[in-house]
Amino acid sequence: MNVVPDYRLYVCTDRRLMTTETVEESVARAIAGGATMVQLREKEISSREFLKTAYRVKDVCDQNDIPLIINDRIDIALACDAAGVHLGQLDLPISAARHSMGPDRIIGLSASSRQEALVALEGGADYIGLGALFATSTKGNATIVSPADRAWVLSHSTVPIVGIGGVNERTIPQLKAEGMENFAVVSAVIAQDDIRAAAHQLYTLICG
Repeated sequence: MNVVPDYRLYVCTDRRLMTTETVEESVARAIAGGATMVQLREKEISSREFLKTAYRVKDVCDQNDIPLIINDRIDIALACDAAGVHLGQLDLPISAARHSMGPDRIIGLSASSRQEALVALEGGADYIGLGALFATSTKGNATIVSPADRAWVLSHSTVPIVGIGGVNERTIPQLKAEGMENFAVVSAVIAQDDIRAAAHQLYTLICG
């Protein structure tokens, strides 16, 4: 699949929060509502089960021309032929990831300060996941990005910035006013009873 990445509504999975029986079902509903990119996050299952889930989610994404990003695991991303990988500050450096994945796959890096964002830019990240922007129940120990750093990264980045952490229907208008264009969500979509409707509401807020 050769699809130009659209980061506007970047939905991250979480099997602990999902209101469907399977991860792929939650992804299908999110895409039906307007998700433009999907990240598969699996922190608490075996590598074998992670890969099986990745294959199923990849099928759903491919059917809808939506890029699939794998959280942390370069090996899983390559095995399922995902569009790319998202790395944290303690994961492999971007240079090592690029060596393994080649020049055409997407590599994103999390950042919670301007210094970390500079590392991502200098390392050749394709996008930066900036957060946490607000306190979030999804990641209780997350570092909150200061307003000054948020403004600096938005004004200086040469790659797309995807805001994450406390992003929902209440905070998106404020973030848009600050210049944010791309938003990663977890519970605001995946944990909702009607995942499709929740995704559609956020997509409308973001793109309206």
